[in-house]
Amino acid sequence: MTPPRATPMPAERRREALVDVTLELLREHGRDVTTRQIAQAAGIAEGTIFRACASKEELVAAAIERAFVPGEVLDRLAEIDRDAPFERRMVLVAEVLQARYRATFDLMAKVGLVRPPESSPAAVHRESHLERLTALMVEIVGADADLLDVPAEEFVHRLRLLVFVGSHPELSDGRTLGAEAAVRTVLHGLLRRPEGEES
Repeated sequence: MTPPRATPMPAERRREALVDVTLELLREHGRDVTTRQIAQAAGIAEGTIFRACASKEELVAAAIERAFVPGEVLDRLAEIDRDAPFERRMVLVAEVLQARYRATFDLMAKVGLVRPPESSPAAVHRESHLERLTALMVEIVGADADLLDVPAEEFVHRLRLLVFVGSHPELSDGRTLGAEAAVRTVLHGLLRRPEGEES
């Protein structure tokens, strides 16, 4: 009995799958990635790539744009346990942001970017994405906003900036800052406290 033939993947789904594969290869090889490498990683014939995209350059551009879509960060933040202690929640927030920033910085270095491409979601919709990120971070702060000397919006703004700078090897002078250190700095400062006084 002849086995049933596999249903071909719709063109748009194939293109999306190729973009995802290309993004992962860009993180490793930069713009030197070849269509042969992309095809092998995707498990398709090399010529199939050009039925989904006009050129390797178009595929690379689409992959780079994909890297700046903030959806994954928002999803990971949404998963944080709101019942965890306040400082622990903030460390988890900082870890999510730091992983995102470091992956983005690494990719930008690999492909020779100094800023997101103007056509990327990060550039085109920066303000709305930042509003969504801020609102979600404020929601994670929750009722513990009453413990702060500044509004929750200002607190998450400062935390995000410190994590951003502390995650960049050049901006941090090669001394990157961990998530816990960033949170402790924003929450408690760096003044030495009297012996026996809790931070």
